[in-house]
Amino acid sequence: MTQNTNPKDLKDTSGTYDVVVVGGGAAGLSAALVLGRSRLRTLVVDAGEPRNAPSAHMQGYLTRDGMSPAEFLALGREEIARYGVELVRDRAVDVSRGEDFAVELAGGDTVHARRLIVTTGLRDELPAVPGVAERYGRDVLHCPFCHGWEVRDEHFGVLATSPLSVHQALMVSGWSDDVTLFLHTVAERELSDDDLRRLAAAGVKVVPGEVAGLRIEDDRLTGVRLADGTAHDRTVLFVAPKAVPQTGLMERLGAELQETPFGAYPVVDPTGRTTVPGVWTAGNAMGFAEQVVHAASGGYRAASAIVGDLIMSDLDAAVAE
Repeated sequence: MTQNTNPKDLKDTSGTYDVVVVGGGAAGLSAALVLGRSRLRTLVVDAGEPRNAPSAHMQGYLTRDGMSPAEFLALGREEIARYGVELVRDRAVDVSRGEDFAVELAGGDTVHARRLIVTTGLRDELPAVPGVAERYGRDVLHCPFCHGWEVRDEHFGVLATSPLSVHQALMVSGWSDDVTLFLHTVAERELSDDDLRRLAAAGVKVVPGEVAGLRIEDDRLTGVRLADGTAHDRTVLFVAPKAVPQTGLMERLGAELQETPFGAYPVVDPTGRTTVPGVWTAGNAMGFAEQVVHAASGGYRAASAIVGDLIMSDLDAAVAE
């Protein structure tokens, strides 16, 4: 691996880094790129479980539109290696804070850092409907901005798991004139008059009753089957996974969290700085709606803030001496 040519790093082989980045997705790799270019000794700890792994492609990232998530990450790893950034395939299982941050890895090692960026993202819990998990990322989708163009004008279904699914049905109607909202676990009485008026204006058909499964023919979604035995022809089904933030490390450090409709996320400033001194976050670790392009941008912001923080901290220490 390419070694960092910063002379100050040559005296430190003890496993202490300027920055440890926990998470090797778009946010973590973007942060690592900035840190490496800033001549900081940096380690990325990557468990290898990106949220968008089920997708064959990612969209909406200028110059990378249509690229597979796996290729995007592979290129990112190559880029950070040019600047001496180290990457270890492992999982951070614990962290403590003393004079520095001690990050315990599942493989048994403990690494130390002056600053920490947590980009552990979130985990999607899919509705427990047979066939949904198997088709997720193919013709069972969650985001029209990510996949809407590729399935435009097809026959859409939306699986309601809460009244918020009405919003999803209204949004996807921008990509197809044929949208059916399957109420599934939501009772009709839970929909407001405004919901019903908007659904009617969008031409969205509302079907009550629990969804029992999907109809698959020749490895393609062809319909949605209800518990009463009726079936509806559909070629795309949108679902709303439950977002489970991966905040375990933040909680161990005592970071303040704030509740949102999509889970509890760290309280941060515009750079991603948390309420724990020396700890930043970026990507889906700080919010539900961070797309790949947002995550990369957030990683850049957090890293540049850390660079400034370390430079000023070292200068202040030198002045004090």
